[in-house]
Amino acid sequence: MSNETPAGPSAPAAPSDFIRDIVAQHVAEGRYPKILTRFPPEPNGYLHIGHAKSICLNFGIAREFGGACNLRMDDTNPTKEDIEYVESIIFDVNWLIGGWADGVKTPKLFHASDYFEQLYGFAVALIKKGVAFVCDLTGEQVAEYRGAPTEPGRPSPNRDRSVEENLDLFARMRAGEFADGTKTLRAKIDMTSPNIHMRDPVLYRIRHTEHQATGNTWCIYPMYDYAHCLSDAIEGISHSICTLEFEVHRPLYDWLVDEVGLWNPRPRQYEFARLSLTYTLMSKRKLLQLVEDKIVTGWDDPRMPTICGMRRRGVTAQALRNFAYHIGVTKYMSLTDVAVLEHAIREDLNKIALRRMAVLRPLKVVITNFPERKTELCAATNNPNDETAGTREVPFSRDLWIEQDDFIEVPAPKYFRLKPGGEVRLKYAFIIKCDEIVKDADGRVIEIRCTADLDSKTGGPTAGRKVKGTIHWVSAAHALDAEVRLYDRLFTEAEPEKDGRDFKTVMNPRSLEVITAKVEPSLRESSADARYQFERLAYFTPDPDSKPNGPIFNRTITLKDAWAKEIQRG
Repeated sequence: MSNETPAGPSAPAAPSDFIRDIVAQHVAEGRYPKILTRFPPEPNGYLHIGHAKSICLNFGIAREFGGACNLRMDDTNPTKEDIEYVESIIFDVNWLIGGWADGVKTPKLFHASDYFEQLYGFAVALIKKGVAFVCDLTGEQVAEYRGAPTEPGRPSPNRDRSVEENLDLFARMRAGEFADGTKTLRAKIDMTSPNIHMRDPVLYRIRHTEHQATGNTWCIYPMYDYAHCLSDAIEGISHSICTLEFEVHRPLYDWLVDEVGLWNPRPRQYEFARLSLTYTLMSKRKLLQLVEDKIVTGWDDPRMPTICGMRRRGVTAQALRNFAYHIGVTKYMSLTDVAVLEHAIREDLNKIALRRMAVLRPLKVVITNFPERKTELCAATNNPNDETAGTREVPFSRDLWIEQDDFIEVPAPKYFRLKPGGEVRLKYAFIIKCDEIVKDADGRVIEIRCTADLDSKTGGPTAGRKVKGTIHWVSAAHALDAEVRLYDRLFTEAEPEKDGRDFKTVMNPRSLEVITAKVEPSLRESSADARYQFERLAYFTPDPDSKPNGPIFNRTITLKDAWAKEIQRG
C-alpha cells in the first residue's frame, strides 16, 4: 500500500445535479440546522473507482454546503469482514479527500457496530409494538413464503406469536441458545405488498462468528436494511445518498425510521445511478476472484480498479475527483467510457508530472566526433507547464541509448526520425546525422554511428538550425538500469461480462509487460509519490517494490489513447 501523503490543489467548482439541487433547496428553506451526509462502506473488500464517485459526491456536498460527512463502517456481517479492509478503507478515503484543503476535514470514524446495543433495544421496542416477531423458518423457506413479484406471499406460521414469547425468544437468540439459521427476527409489515422488500423482511439473524470490532460479544447481527437506516437516524444524517439499486429499499427505510421513533432531523434517502465503466469490473466478488485466482498480484495490483491499485499505478486523488465531477450525477444507468477517466488522468499529470528521459528498448548510438571520455551537461526542462519546476542538468557523452523505434533503415515517406543519411535533434542536446549502421550476424541493427553538429546545442552558433525530427536519449555512461512495468487494460472487451460470458475469457494477455529500461541518473532517487512523464513515451510513477539502485517504475498511462487507434483498425 502506498504511503503517499494526501496533497494537491482544491477541487474544481462543483457541478449542478439533481441531488445538489435538492440539498440547495433544503438549505434555502432552513430545513436542517446542518447538512450531514455519510459514506458507509461494508469492510468486505477494498474500495474501487465506483466508491470514489460516491465518496466525492457525499464529501463534496458536505464541503460545498458547509456541512460534514461521516465515514461509517457498515460492519454487520462478520463472516465477510476483516480489519484489513477497515484499515484500507480509512486510508483510501483520507487519501482521496485529502487534497480538498479548502473545506474537507479528516472524517470522524463511525461503525454500525457502535450501535449494536441501541439497535437491539430498538428491535425489542418493535416486538413490544407488535410489529416484529421471531420466525423459525429457514432461509430457503422464508424465500419460498415471500412469493414472487406478481404473486402475494404467505405469512410465516410464527407471525402471530405473542409479544411475551417473541421477547423471550429474541433474548435467548442473543444469549446464544440457538444455532445459526434456526431463527430470525422479522418485521411484521405486509405479505401482499407489491414491493417484496416489504414482505416481512428479516431484521436479525444468528451468526456464531467473531466480529472484527466487537469480538464474541454478539451472536446475533442486524441486517443491512435494518442497521443502515437506524444508524443514519442515530447520527443525525440529513441526506442519505446511495446508489439506484436501493430505491426499492426506500419504503422499508422509511418504515423502520418511523416505527422506531421521532427523529430530528429525520434522515431521507436519495438515489443516484452507480458508475459503470468500460473495460472494468465493479463487483467486489469478481475483484476478489481476480485476487484469489492470482490473475492479479493483489488488491493493489495497478491493473485493478481499486483506489489502492490506481494509487500504486500513479493516478492522483485530484484526477479521480476531477473525473467524478466531470461524469456528473444522474438517475439514469449508463456505461461510461474508460477513456473519460484516462483523459482526466492525462490532463492532471500533464500539469504536475516532472519530465525525465528514459529509453525503454535501447539501441546504441555512437557520436564519432565527440571525445570518448568527455561528459557535457545539458539543461533540461522539468515541466514546460510549470515555470516554478525549473531545470535540471542531464549528462551527455559519446555513447548514447535511443529508442529502437526512433531508427528505421528503410523508412516510409514523411518519416522524420533517424534514418541512414538523415538528421534529428537530440532533445536538449545536438543535431546528429546517421553515417553508418552496424549489424550483428543475423542482420539486426545493433549500433548507429553518427556525427554531431557540435555548434547546434542550445546557445551554440547553429542552435537555431531546424530539422524536422526530435528524439530523446540517455547517456550510456550515466544510464541507470530500471525495471519498468508497462500496465494496460485488464480486458480486451469493453463489457467483460456482456451477455453472461465469463470475464476470464476476455483477459488482455498484454495487460503487463516487464522490461529493463535505461533511465537518466536523476531517477536514482525518486520519492514514493513522484509523478513523471518519460518524454515522448508515457507517464510513470515509482513502485513501492523499488530498492536502492534498483528502481521500478509503473506506467500510469500512455501519452495518447492507443486503444482508440486499435478500435479504428478493427
